[in-house]
Amino acid sequence: MSQTAALASAVPKRPEGGARASGLLLTIILVGQFLAILNVNIVNVATPTIEADLGSSGAGLQMIVAGYTIVYAVLLITGARIGDLFGYRNAFLGGLAVFTLTTLGAGLAPSTGWLVAARLLQGAGAALMMPQVLTLIQRNYQGAARGRAIGLWSLVISGGIVVGQALGGILLGFGTGWRIVFLVLVPIGALLLGAGLKVLPADQGGGRAGLDPLGLLSLSAAVLLLVVPMVLGRELGWPVWGWISMGLSVVMFAGFVRIERWVTARGGRPLVDARVLRAPGMRPGLAILLFGPATWGAFLFTSALHLQGELHLSPLASGMMLVPCALAFGLVGLGWPRLPARLQRSLVPFGYVVAAPAYLGLGLAAGGGLPYAIMSALVGAGLGVQVAVTNMATEQVDGAYAADASGALLTVMQLGQVIGVSTVGTLFITLSQGHGTMSASMVSSLAMAGLAVLAGLSSLFLIRRTT
Repeated sequence: MSQTAALASAVPKRPEGGARASGLLLTIILVGQFLAILNVNIVNVATPTIEADLGSSGAGLQMIVAGYTIVYAVLLITGARIGDLFGYRNAFLGGLAVFTLTTLGAGLAPSTGWLVAARLLQGAGAALMMPQVLTLIQRNYQGAARGRAIGLWSLVISGGIVVGQALGGILLGFGTGWRIVFLVLVPIGALLLGAGLKVLPADQGGGRAGLDPLGLLSLSAAVLLLVVPMVLGRELGWPVWGWISMGLSVVMFAGFVRIERWVTARGGRPLVDARVLRAPGMRPGLAILLFGPATWGAFLFTSALHLQGELHLSPLASGMMLVPCALAFGLVGLGWPRLPARLQRSLVPFGYVVAAPAYLGLGLAAGGGLPYAIMSALVGAGLGVQVAVTNMATEQVDGAYAADASGALLTVMQLGQVIGVSTVGTLFITLSQGHGTMSASMVSSLAMAGLAVLAGLSSLFLIRRTT
């Protein structure tokens, strides 16, 4: 029996009729996802006014910005398992409710401590909500409808980050203060809650008991030990404790693998089922979704510093410079399911063949204007194949294990973005301090091109495993 057949026979079948799921369902879960992604960057441009209004310290501002990302990254796998236990509808709506209430709390925060706490809880709500989006898509859509839904899912992830950088500048431009960047999202969240209660289908989750506390604690500790120094290390000058923490994270990841094998051997329910990782395409897909988002996170971070630094663009103008990138990403991602199946797979390495030299072109076009916008669009077009990667990585994972796949994919993508920002971002800032952002852009574009090449090489294994 082949590996694929063995996997299919070992797990429950995917629910029937998923391809007929309503467009309103997809709209609700994707808008919820958009709000969560938007909050990663929308607060960045508001930090000067927050500092002036609340008298925040440097450490306080760091936690206002980074606390959300840290908690979100650590709890994604946990959020996926909660959906498996209590139902994906309940988990999504519960996460959305927490997110909306804490967003209101952030907008009304009277002090820095209050705002930091609200941001941490926002991250927890997002971590509970986000994994259910991809899980609901996997369980309710099939065939071409599933490909289109995953295309929109990827577009929202990439577009939400770009929009966040621009929307913060637009809202602050009205002169209403920093609180508007939070309060404007509250009525949208409340509207989604009301609609979701009526539209989202009831479900019983994955029908698997147990939270795997040992796996949960070891993985959460591993991610926390890795993410905290990567998010805060650059601002703190990469202290010794950060390097020790990252070294310990490797030990904890190894411990997590051993714990999961032990849980499986005892007949328990591991946090990430090994059958998911053995599904054709899953492991090379995870590698691609580590390197690809690393280039994306690095690009957004360094471009904002360059465009608003040496080129003196406003937050809104610098955000608009990235619109061609987001549009090209969306066109490729949404057009991919319309291609013949054979071409869909060969398109993946070709995308990174386009993205790698486009990153190099960004360094040469660092002066801005039309050349920069064209290179940005080519980057987006190349990375648009990540929609195909997500679909190929999950297409042979049974719906009963969709939560495991969602949690793993989202966690790896988030870690990729954090790694890209911390490594390439640090390189960019270090070089710009002595030679300006024009020269730093040349070197950082070379690093991003190298990461794109690694993603392209990984895609060759993906095609081999899924063909």
